[in-house]
Amino acid sequence: MPQPKPKQPIVIAIDGTSASGKSTNSKLVAKALGFVHVDTGAMYRTLAWYCLEHKIDAHNPKAVAAACRRWKTMLKCSEHHAYLTVDGYYPEKEIRTAEVSAAVPHVAAVPKVRDWMKKTQRDCIKFGSLVMEGRDIGTNVFPETDFKYFLDAQLEERSRRREAEGVQENLAARDMRDSQRAAAPLMIALGAKVINNSHMTSEQTSGTILADIRNRLNERKARA
Repeated sequence: MPQPKPKQPIVIAIDGTSASGKSTNSKLVAKALGFVHVDTGAMYRTLAWYCLEHKIDAHNPKAVAAACRRWKTMLKCSEHHAYLTVDGYYPEKEIRTAEVSAAVPHVAAVPKVRDWMKKTQRDCIKFGSLVMEGRDIGTNVFPETDFKYFLDAQLEERSRRREAEGVQENLAARDMRDSQRAAAPLMIALGAKVINNSHMTSEQTSGTILADIRNRLNERKARA
């Protein structure tokens, strides 16, 4: 059953490593609570797709930052899902290609891009309570939220999940890039509940998150 709508919007931050189940579990949690789901990685992918479409070198930080300043985007929300459109178009399928996957870590490492994304992602609060997945939600985008979760799994298990999706990706290299970038590196947020789901199903993982959220909400009510 969806939770009653709170007076003040709540942000559930679900961060984690690649293939740790962020997308699947954040969608399950958002559906269970009746909150809006925000895939922040898809926003970076949208910019990577835009750069590829306009022949902008994803390895050139200045060119990528300039593109981020001038592209015509709008935040939209439909069916409890927030996303970016470009010139009125949502490239839902295009942002999942191998080419975009290869470009997005370089685009996401640009400090000016992360600044732009942070402001845009914080603007999603206008849609109501959020379940927001990414790599820096609890540390950078909404550090003030009380609801922070960090998902992880053993490298072998995460690699197996990627292969099952038909995706070949060097996750160890991706982890290193994400954790060592200068702008908003991947790290566990202060106060985050860490969940290693190497041997858990999606239902068990999302169930663990939901149980913790509901306990915290009940504690809030008791204190009110």
